[in-house]
Amino acid sequence: MRLISREDEKGARRVLLSVPGTIRDARVDEPVAMVTGVAGFLGSAVARALAASGRRVLGVVRASSPRGNLVDFPGNLVEADLRDTAAVARAFAAAPVAELYHVAADYRLWARDAQEIIRNNAGMTQVVMDAALTAAVPRVVYTSSVATLLPRAGGPADESCAARPEEAVGAYKRSKVIAERLVERLVATRGLPAVIVNPSTPIGPRDIHPTPTGRILVEAASGRMPAYVDSGLNLVHVEDVAQGHLLAAAHGRIGARYILGGEDMALADMLVEIAALCGRRAPRVKLPRAPLYPLAFMAEAAARVTGREPFLTRDSLRMAAHHMYYSSARAQAELGYRARPAREALADALAWFRIAGMIAP
Repeated sequence: MRLISREDEKGARRVLLSVPGTIRDARVDEPVAMVTGVAGFLGSAVARALAASGRRVLGVVRASSPRGNLVDFPGNLVEADLRDTAAVARAFAAAPVAELYHVAADYRLWARDAQEIIRNNAGMTQVVMDAALTAAVPRVVYTSSVATLLPRAGGPADESCAARPEEAVGAYKRSKVIAERLVERLVATRGLPAVIVNPSTPIGPRDIHPTPTGRILVEAASGRMPAYVDSGLNLVHVEDVAQGHLLAAAHGRIGARYILGGEDMALADMLVEIAALCGRRAPRVKLPRAPLYPLAFMAEAAARVTGREPFLTRDSLRMAAHHMYYSSARAQAELGYRARPAREALADALAWFRIAGMIAP
């Protein structure tokens, strides 16, 4: 891919990105909805939802990002490393930005250097939000995560359960808390017109990496999860989360956060649903977490050699100590947000994984 700037026969500057087999051509004088992280799972879904709504979409992608979600991208593309101030400024100069959706994130629960995850998510957010302020973008939707919220004993957490960085388990959650607080400060001190959305656990089509939860689905559907721990998640279809972004742009209050969740489900029940959808027997063995820590330690040690993210980590076991349940009541009341049942989201995710060859048909 390469970015080209030229003038057409009428003298209007155009920014082109050549993609293998096609050329995307966008006039810079037409307002766009800019989306970061469009090569990723959620960013791709947000971009497609925006295009379906009639917006002109400008996606921002790293040169090194996988191209699987960009093959039929419904808009124009520019390349930029979001940690590079000059590169991000050039991306914002490609077209007038009417709306910014900052979805990109370093979504790893483990890295050889855990601080790298924090540097990436905090750094990207700072650079992109500064550029949005410089460009006077009138509306910003910042994609945070329920990782910034503390689980609530005895019921689902809501937007009032904000965590401090030191309370977050693991580098990823800590990085998202730091980045969310940065956005809140920019709203308060510099007038950043941002609405914050906190997706729970998205699943569905185009999870090409896949995400940590996507890996659980693939392993379970392939019969490679003979046991489980007592935990729980809030599962939501990725396309419902994407629509929630558009609703936040239209109806969200500046500076407010909105949980974009779906259905609370115990891990055991999720595995039963997956088994039923795949014609398999669900695992029946429930394991205590404590004996798994040595296995997680060994898995992380091996990952430091191979560079491959381990399936089991000490942080994931710490997170599994809680039922991570969340309420989307505020988004439902203020945005008109709705989410389909978790079973439908699971079915769509598994169908896509089959098509992608990640699980047997």
